[in-house]
Amino acid sequence: MTTAESGAAAPRGEQSDGGALQGKVAIVTGAASGLGRATALALARAGAQVVVADLDARGGREVADMVGGHFRACDVSDLDANRALVEFTQEMYGGVDIALLNAGVATGCGVGEDFDPARYHRAMGANLDGVVFGTHAVLPALRARGGGSIVATASLAGLAAVPLDPLYAANKHAVVGLARSLGPALAPENVRFNAVCPGFAESRIIDHLRGMLSEQGLPVIPAETVADTVLRIVTGDGTGECWFIQVGREPEPFRFRNVPGPGKPVGV
Repeated sequence: MTTAESGAAAPRGEQSDGGALQGKVAIVTGAASGLGRATALALARAGAQVVVADLDARGGREVADMVGGHFRACDVSDLDANRALVEFTQEMYGGVDIALLNAGVATGCGVGEDFDPARYHRAMGANLDGVVFGTHAVLPALRARGGGSIVATASLAGLAAVPLDPLYAANKHAVVGLARSLGPALAPENVRFNAVCPGFAESRIIDHLRGMLSEQGLPVIPAETVADTVLRIVTGDGTGECWFIQVGREPEPFRFRNVPGPGKPVGV
């Protein structure tokens, strides 16, 4: 193994979720902390073997130790890095059944006087390219297993207008559109593609918002709530769905209104 890889000798411990994913292999990106960490733990409790992927090697190895899995450093904005992550997982476990494409960053700029091309490309690279590249890289592995499940982390910002961070809303809306489109497109191959759309959830991405959230009395969604929703999606049979996760509400697929069809031409 290289320094980017870490095999954990520690057992996962008791599988409290009944082993619903026994024998399955999962990749989780952005798994060193927050939503990715919580989901890696939930998948392992359900019986899955987990490869933890992140740029944070220290945090990633800690999570890999906790789940009895492996760590792989991965910049999800790089297509070759995504391919290498999938190849590594196949070498370790013989295949891939589940991919949680979760890695993401805050934008840090807007459109106008505060626009920063470097921050813009960084955010698009992680939040959108990471999902597209991760999907492209993992599809052959899922097809080789006869199908599988991809879950992308979007956001409520992908379902609503966000005037305070329009660029974040833009890349999350793109992830939602990808999920809605790829779900039915991949269904004939027994590959399911869904998205989770949490509100303000416990992760590093809200660090710069914590003061504002506290002042306004807005509760933060526990990372475990998002992880439990991912587990429901992975063990379910839906595809092309975007599950909203909001405080005080039961997570469920968002019901999109249909786009109006063509009307009668004017003057006819």
